[in-house]
Amino acid sequence: MNDDVGTAEAELSKGSSPFHQLGKGVVTFMRATLGFEQDIMREASDTLSTAENTAYDQQRRAHRTPHSYQSPIYPPGTEYAVTLAEAQLMSAIVGVLNESLTEAIKSFYKLRKAYLTLEGVMDAEKRYLKERSSNSLASSTSTTTSNTSSRPPSRNVTRDGSTPASENLVSQDGMSNASSTSLGRESKPKEVEKETAKSGRDDDDEYDFVDADEEHQDVETPTEYMGHLGVQIESGETVAINNTKRDIHIKSSSAPDLPSKGRYEATVPGPIEDFESLTLSETIKEGEDISLYGDHPVDVFIISGSNFCFGILLLIISLVPPAFATLLKIVGFKGDRERGIQMLWQATKFHNIHGAMAGLVLFGFYNGLTGFCDIIPQTGEGSYPKERCKVLLGTMRERYPKSHLWLLEEARMFASERELEKAVDFMAHCSESPLKQLDALQWFERSLNTMYMHDYKATSAAFLKCVTLNNWSHGLYYYICGACHVELYRQAKMPDPTEAAKQKAKAEEFFKKVAPNTGRKRFMARQLPFDVFVNRKIQKWEHRAKEWGVDMIDAVGVSPIEEMIYFWNGYKRMRNDHLDISLHNLAWSESEANVHWGKEDLDERGILALLRAATLRSKGETEKAKSVLEQEILSVDKLLFKGNLKDSWTAPCARYEMAANLWREADRDGRPEGDTEKLEECKVWLEEVSKWESYDLDARIGMKVTTAKATLRRYGVEC
Repeated sequence: MNDDVGTAEAELSKGSSPFHQLGKGVVTFMRATLGFEQDIMREASDTLSTAENTAYDQQRRAHRTPHSYQSPIYPPGTEYAVTLAEAQLMSAIVGVLNESLTEAIKSFYKLRKAYLTLEGVMDAEKRYLKERSSNSLASSTSTTTSNTSSRPPSRNVTRDGSTPASENLVSQDGMSNASSTSLGRESKPKEVEKETAKSGRDDDDEYDFVDADEEHQDVETPTEYMGHLGVQIESGETVAINNTKRDIHIKSSSAPDLPSKGRYEATVPGPIEDFESLTLSETIKEGEDISLYGDHPVDVFIISGSNFCFGILLLIISLVPPAFATLLKIVGFKGDRERGIQMLWQATKFHNIHGAMAGLVLFGFYNGLTGFCDIIPQTGEGSYPKERCKVLLGTMRERYPKSHLWLLEEARMFASERELEKAVDFMAHCSESPLKQLDALQWFERSLNTMYMHDYKATSAAFLKCVTLNNWSHGLYYYICGACHVELYRQAKMPDPTEAAKQKAKAEEFFKKVAPNTGRKRFMARQLPFDVFVNRKIQKWEHRAKEWGVDMIDAVGVSPIEEMIYFWNGYKRMRNDHLDISLHNLAWSESEANVHWGKEDLDERGILALLRAATLRSKGETEKAKSVLEQEILSVDKLLFKGNLKDSWTAPCARYEMAANLWREADRDGRPEGDTEKLEECKVWLEEVSKWESYDLDARIGMKVTTAKATLRRYGVEC
């Protein structure tokens, strides 16, 4: 986590335990998910497969070996079960990103296996906490006077690693059948599927695909997170826990190759001392916490690992767009976004790899996915917890001072607060990361931000830099470069014809590189959505150029760079001055400078209306935005937007935009529950979008719809 992956791999190669194998898997997993390179993904898949097999063997051996560690909380071998679940989870994510549909389907099934394993871990924790609660109640009503410690009893571990039978609070009773199954059988890897575990289940049962059982279908997320770790006494009382605060001072890294000042000195209102008294543990909702009882390193590993793994699992499933809903039947359970997020926050308290990875996932969710969506609350559950994220970022910068991962998140935090210039300047002053995949990701983020700022020359140069750093989406990068030079051509067309000719030639040069650099990469056996999109756009312009008898650049319709901004939801990161430039770019299509506007049909006029409405919504002008949508798109038969080379995405996206406008109006004062009429109308538009047939980039819009429905359910609107 300090960007020194070379040393990490060298040290991990010195051992062959499941933990060493898992560590090597984590390194290759990070490289694979940061760069999306197929050779690295294959390496990660092989390494994680080895970790799965090794962990499964050690787990079975622990059940039979009397000298294995005997935890007072978990049954023997649970540490290997968590290792196995973690390897399965990472392997599943890599598999979904793989180009093979078969591997993707196998990956969804691995998610189910990991879920069952982690469910068994939680069952053990619940049993332990319930037993402690019962004992606490019994002791409080007993007439026998005895000195009892407020801390859990210390464990007298013998030299062979076991504990006296009198102190083993769980192994005497064992676990429930469901828990034993989860920890013992459901987690076995394919390579050892013929092995017989203690649960006695047939091997054929292992790979049955099942729909979600009733127990997990409609589990309501509690309003107060008691945790994967919480339990309440049957009488209604709760056990009081003395949770000693740990002071974590928020300060910037002192590493010589990193910026000397972080975001706190620059952006936190008020003196920094106001935040130094706030600790990471205080940002997590209180509840009975199993981590208070796990002081042995093995228990710490299990607790932090199960929180991280189960949290990310619940979060991932909750984000699956409607287009992939059928695949969830393979998994057999539903996600729970709020619970998953709270478990990830819980994991960040631990100063180990699980805490760091949990922090990365949280930042990816808040600065990435949440920033990508529109229909989310301003306050309360589901909103962006700015202060918690600031504390987490400061903590991680302190723990890992040489890591560029947190610098990237700091820049993303600037962008999420519409401080695009600060985000670009911050990344420009960062040194190169020794992890090339991370360096590529930093440049990609920088490219997007310059695009949102409408700095077209810098955007083109930045995306060309991305071409040299990875081999993933070169066609898209060249397309965006061409789109930038289209804007520069249009700006120079009237005042400077010579410069306009240069920009026109550059735009055409980049567009010619698009087709040869697309179609090589695949996702779940399908072409990448953006590859399909940009190829269709090029074909559309070439067809129009021949029909009109003009150069291809003159046949380009509504601003292609604004289309890209819309699909990356850059409008959400723009200030009003940036948005005004977008409106100016869109207005060019109808201006005297565009002599071809009279030839345009409903297709391009629909794109113009949608992008204009999205920009107006981002400025808060929702009435104008809705009016544009209703007059230009919603009043027209949706079938007219379909056809060869047409932009079929405008009709469904217009309906999503209507929902986003209604939500913004309902949530204007931060109290959307007070306007149920608008929430219900918002639901109607979302339902229509979710049932739409396939269209360009539908998975991106589908993710927004999934998040929007979850938001409405939070306010009592059934979706």
